[in-house]
Amino acid sequence: MIEAFTDMNSSFFGFLNQGPLTLTIFLHTVIVLPMFWIYFQEKKRLEREN
Repeated sequence: MIEAFTDMNSSFFGFLNQGPLTLTIFLHTVIVLPMFWIYFQEKKRLEREN
């Protein structure tokens, strides 16, 4: 499932192109986790105002 990353010029996009698992982990880290962070932050702010 996870193979050694052997690319002539090791780039970031080449790393993401290794397989679906790498891309999924990257997208969840960059997009989904900050969305949870913002959601709970805004929820706490709205509860403070009321």
